[in-house]
Amino acid sequence: MTDQLLSPAETEPSSNSSRIEEMRAFISSKGFPCVGAKSALNKKRIRFIQLQTMGDPSQTPALFDALVAYSTAFPDPGLVPASFVALFNGFPTTEIEFETALWTQLQSLHDLDRARGYKWNGEVSHDPERCDFSFSVGGRAFFVVGMHPQASRQARQSPVPCLVFNFHDQFEAMKSSGKYQSMQEAIRQRDIALQGSINPVLARFGEASEARQYSGRAVESNWKCPFHHHS
Repeated sequence: MTDQLLSPAETEPSSNSSRIEEMRAFISSKGFPCVGAKSALNKKRIRFIQLQTMGDPSQTPALFDALVAYSTAFPDPGLVPASFVALFNGFPTTEIEFETALWTQLQSLHDLDRARGYKWNGEVSHDPERCDFSFSVGGRAFFVVGMHPQASRQARQSPVPCLVFNFHDQFEAMKSSGKYQSMQEAIRQRDIALQGSINPVLARFGEASEARQYSGRAVESNWKCPFHHHS
């Protein structure tokens, strides 16, 4: 498994490669706090896809197919972090704009998931208000991390807008082994070193709805997730 471009949706390979290299450099940078992403990159367990505008339904089939292929390639990812990164064109001007695009894209992905005959992963809830919610594609649950240049948290200020999909079952395995807790603590300490504080939206895995964390914005206490599950 190598970190590579999957099913490019652009016609400019050099542009695609440049954006992927920008993301690799961002993850590799000394200040970037996510040690899991660094490990995945170093061990060549990250896959990239370059798409057009986030939230554009025409991009959803390519994203869906690549994500399902990635999931199939890792039926049992073990304890070594693995991630799928979807890179998008365009630059949102605000966190709200990015958040709207993120949920529009995830809703479109879910709509196609149902149209293709997949059911929500049975190990997690489809209700974004519940603490056991996790996003599901192709019958597999994922924790989604949104990143973009206008993020208020430096750790999420990626050079291009992107959605990172991490395996929920891998997080559960890490939690059971004790590896997740130590990795999370390392990330929090690095986040403090980077910005002077821990990201206030980060709850420990399984303690609050992860939907509140996806965009990276410090959402309001009465925030309602715009996602709707189709039964």
